[in-house]
Amino acid sequence: MGKTLKRSAAFTALARALMAGSRGGPSLGERLAALPRMIRATARGEYDGGLRLAMMTAATAYVVSPVDVVPELFLTIFGLVDDAVMVTWLAGSVLSETERFLEWEARRSSVIPGHVTP
Repeated sequence: MGKTLKRSAAFTALARALMAGSRGGPSLGERLAALPRMIRATARGEYDGGLRLAMMTAATAYVVSPVDVVPELFLTIFGLVDDAVMVTWLAGSVLSETERFLEWEARRSSVIPGHVTP
């Protein structure tokens, strides 16, 4: 299994992705359009993004969960800061992983199916 996505890598990917469209990298639309294909390829076992998708799903559930409302009521700014950090990490993770998936798709399409003989 590949390396897990680290927090700093997610934040770096977010910054890089926001500027990538002007430098010839995949646009935000291409990355978001790749998300369903990435989920399907992971579900089929073709792509190794299972753990990363699970982490992104957990982060999404954390952000939208109504249980998280309690800290905002009592801790105001600190309750909102943890959500802001989680949303930023999630955005960076999605952008980073979709870029990785698009690179994987490009490499995969250039491979000619067949058997390797020793």
